[in-house]
Amino acid sequence: MFAVFPKFASRVLAAAAILAGLSASPALAEGGESFWQGVQKSGQLRCGAAVYAPFVMRDPTTGAYSGFFADLCRQYADVLKVKAVFVDTTWDNIVAGLQAGKWDMSLALNRTPERALAVSFSIPAVQYEVTLAYNKNNPKVGAAPKSMADVDKAGMTVAVTSGTVQDKAVSAVLKQAQVLRLPSEDEARLAVLSKRADLLAGGSDANQLFLQSHADTITTFAPQPALMKQGVAFGFPHQLAYTDIEAFNIFLEQKVATGEINAMFEKSVDEVLKGIH
Repeated sequence: MFAVFPKFASRVLAAAAILAGLSASPALAEGGESFWQGVQKSGQLRCGAAVYAPFVMRDPTTGAYSGFFADLCRQYADVLKVKAVFVDTTWDNIVAGLQAGKWDMSLALNRTPERALAVSFSIPAVQYEVTLAYNKNNPKVGAAPKSMADVDKAGMTVAVTSGTVQDKAVSAVLKQAQVLRLPSEDEARLAVLSKRADLLAGGSDANQLFLQSHADTITTFAPQPALMKQGVAFGFPHQLAYTDIEAFNIFLEQKVATGEINAMFEKSVDEVLKGIH
């Protein structure tokens, strides 16, 4: 048969080679265990943690980790019936350390195409996007803006931290409103509070902190269509089997669907505002 259909035979052989490679996937631990079974055998779930409030926080005195991504690490460790262990790292090394096997999963990674070439991702726990904060009593902004077109008007000023992704995002779409570029996010917030600027374009997490610290004055909205939006998720070794990723995703999607993630996020924001971390 192979002699009669040589091209077909070569394809069959190639497919067999691929299947053989999959059956020998490094995602399986010794003895054919799944990744999570290997973690259970080790007795600990190692979570690579780089500090970024309110997602991941570390007490400089005790070294204890908090923030809702750290809490989710502990909760999944409970599912596996193992101990959660946090491995301190930096944002420069959080992907490389995962690739090197220094920990089992990385906390609070933005899902990007570039990172997806190097690691695997869970479903997003939360969405990171550019939102706009403004004084709810500012008559120039008006009632409940929904899009950038609603605020792209002559005489309107949008503050941004110079050189950030938010700066790039708003500068690309604003044609009439003025962009006020400032050196830091604190200065951009002060510009809105002092009415030097009408709106602040910032990351959704940072603007949530701004909102909760000035709830009587400040409100926010996420423009539609989105200026920039990325899921913030857990990173796994690239070779992780689909079934292992799906097991974690089922755990996480239940937390998202029930609103538990939102409650955990707000709790973490409150901790930041109280100066606990």
